[in-house]
Amino acid sequence: MLTSMFASSTATSLDPLTLEPLPPETRQRLLRFPLGSQDSALLPLEQIAEILRLNVAEILPVPEMPSCVLGICNWRGEMLWLIDLNHLVGNPPVSWASGASPVAMVVQVNNQSVGLVVQQVNDIELHDLQQLQPAAIGLFPPRLLPFILGALPGDNGTVLDVTAITRSPIWKVHQRGVS
Repeated sequence: MLTSMFASSTATSLDPLTLEPLPPETRQRLLRFPLGSQDSALLPLEQIAEILRLNVAEILPVPEMPSCVLGICNWRGEMLWLIDLNHLVGNPPVSWASGASPVAMVVQVNNQSVGLVVQQVNDIELHDLQQLQPAAIGLFPPRLLPFILGALPGDNGTVLDVTAITRSPIWKVHQRGVS
């Protein structure tokens, strides 16, 4: 599991100058990835189960689904729905023509696994999510707004809401077909 690779130590850290315990770490690990052609977004690393490099030949398209639903693939013996995150929020779809294949960030909410497909993932960063500011109307494209958890101050990025993405109306279509 990806998050286990970045687990922090539980030992208490001491300030070397005063030998006082350091305050507890309030920052969380976030994964930055490109969203659209010039922007980027962040997801809490603790909500990402795995990152997969995709092969277009292993994706089974599903008829009568919105265009942002790429299809399904096998993930750990289970069916994994793949969503083009760029296309979902109103940007051009991810490109399969470039040298590197897109990746899927596998997120899990309420025992539902979804692969959020992006062109690549960039870095893991530490940010204090207590400083998140609400997404202001007019600052973000209207199709992106429902999926924003908040914006970090100082233009440090937009944090997306995994639960809002997995509860998007596109899933109402597939849930009727599966039931």
